[in-house]
Parts: sequence; structure tokens; C-alpha cells
Amino acid sequence: PFLSEEAAAKLGVELVPLPEIFRRSDAVTLHVPLNEQTKNMVAAPQLAQMKPGALLINCARGGLVDEKALAEALESKRLGGAALDVFETEPPPASHPLFSCENFIATPHLGGSTEDAQQNVALIVCEAMVEYLTTGTIRNAVNVPSVTGEVMERLGPFLRLATKLGAFAGQLATQAACGAPEQIEIAYAGEVAEHPSAPLTAAVLKGVLGTFLAEPVNEVSAPALARERGLSVQEVKTSDTPDFASLITVRLRCGKEVTTAVSGTIVGKREPRLVRVDKFELEAVPEGAILVMHNNDKPGVIGNVGRTLGEAQVNIAQFALARDRRSGEAIALVNVDTPAPPEVLDRLRRLPNVRSVHQVTL
Repeated sequence: PFLSEEAAAKLGVELVPLPEIFRRSDAVTLHVPLNEQTKNMVAAPQLAQMKPGALLINCARGGLVDEKALAEALESKRLGGAALDVFETEPPPASHPLFSCENFIATPHLGGSTEDAQQNVALIVCEAMVEYLTTGTIRNAVNVPSVTGEVMERLGPFLRLATKLGAFAGQLATQAACGAPEQIEIAYAGEVAEHPSAPLTAAVLKGVLGTFLAEPVNEVSAPALARERGLSVQEVKTSDTPDFASLITVRLRCGKEVTTAVSGTIVGKREPRLVRVDKFELEAVPEGAILVMHNNDKPGVIGNVGRTLGEAQVNIAQFALARDRRSGEAIALVNVDTPAPPEVLDRLRRLPNVRSVHQVTL
């Protein structure tokens, strides 16, 4: 769960492993995004662990629940009931097996679409557009911070970089053993350290939190969501950066350990680049699907990777390499035109001298 033990204790919440939640709960509700780790997170094994007569509610994302297994659990009365407003295929077909279950409720995913809400939104949007067109000031936008036009012009490329760094680090962390971070450290070095840091930090938090949370996250809500979950956020500024005019570094910590560290800069005037992942220095484009491969620095690895991807019809767009001679380790960031399917990722992980393979989507 994306909540530190300290924050949970203040809220009177007990943190337990996921299987224990299924065994102990009278009602289970899902509040997670849909990704590789959460797809079908509630399937036949998890449903079998739940209490007889327990309830299941999913108002997050379709695909989190194995709907066929859920229908079987409801028909057998193993569960007392279930309610969904999201489905793996939307709209669901009329012949969907869940619709024949008398202990199942389905509703549209439209809870915020009231007449009053729509009228107020229209008024707020018009006022915001007038201010933007007359002064260049952005207020209440969901994808950019509320700043003046002058500041936005200077910060624009770094805001995009910060969001990508946060998303990259967050996705790597969620696929590691430690999982969700307890602390985020953001270091600004060089010219970027002279700019206001609040919008940049909000962009990093948007990238990180968007990986873990089912609810939409933007630059406006991200700082508040981090505080609610007891996530420690630290900023460090320095004018000194020997290799780049500006550098942003994001470090995620779980306990006292740094689980993920990634740095980026702007090339030219607007092009973002990843220039460091943990201890490895490289240059990679933070765009689209990226395979992050950690391997022993031995001959044949690159050829095996290229052949495996080629056989699976996954085209390589760019290949960035780095190695650490002292430890005999290497890392590769491989941009691919289409995400690699899970079975291809498994094949890559089984290749000789490959230590780990993760896929990040930006």
C-alpha cells in the first residue's frame, strides 16, 4: 500500500499483506491503477480466500477483476455480492455472465456528471480561458501548474522533464521488491535551481503518484495527495553541476535505502534526456515504451536481446548503454516502438547474464 507505517499509525490503519486483506475483510474495495502488476489482481485464488458472503466493489479500473471468476463466485453464492462500474471491455456485452447474477450490481462510471457540476465547470473554464488569453496566466489547469505566462515560458521544458523523471522512477520502484516509496528527494542543480521549485516538485510528484494511485493525479492535487499519505518530500538546490547546465535528480527511498535514482536534463532548448539511472551514466530519450535491462557486462547480451525482440516483432527505436567496470555490471535502456508483451519480457529475463528486465511507459 502507498502509505508509510507512520502515516498509517496516525490514521489508525493497520498495514497487512494483500492475502490477509482478502481473508479478513467483510467488504473489499479496489482503488488502484491498471498496470502489469494489478491486472486481474482479484482472480479465482483471491476470491477463494475471501470470507463466505463477503462483498467486492470495483470503481477503479476495468481489468483489475477476473470477471469470469467473479461470476462463478457469485453464482455459487461463495460471495454475498459484487458491484462494478468499470469493466475490462466497455461497454460490456449484454450477454456478460455477471448480468445473470442476482447478487451483482452494475452502474455507469459517471458519478460526477450532475447538472450543477456541469454548469459550474463551464463557468470556471470560461473565466480561466479569458485570463489565459489576456494575461498568459494559467489557473486551475489539470496538466500545468498555476503560474504566470513569463514563468511558464522558462519552466515549460523542465516541467515535462520533471514529470517524466517522476513517472520513470515510480514505475521502476513499483516493479522492485520494496514497492511504493516512503520518501522522495528532488535535487535541482545548475540554472534550473534558480527557478521557482514548487511547480517542478509538483510535476515530479504527479509522475510518481500517477504510478501508484487509481485516482487522477495532476500538478495541483499531487502535493496534497503526498501529504495525505505521509510521503516525505525533500528538495535540495545547488548552483554547482559540473557536467550539465541544469540537472534534476529524483531519488525514491524505502526505509533508509535508495531504491531508485534517476537524473535528467534538457538538451538544446526543449529536448529532455535521461542521463543517469542509479550508478550508470548514459543518454536516453524518455519517451514511449522503454525496456530497462540490468545485466552482467559479458559478450553476447546485446545480440541476444536484439534477436529476442526481433523474433517477437518488437522494433528497437533506440538503444542506450552504460556499464560499471568495477562491478562488472551494465544497464541498457531500449526504446521500442510498441510495448513488449509479458511473454517477451519473460524470455528476456531468462537470457544468459541478464539480471532483471522492467518495462516503463512514458
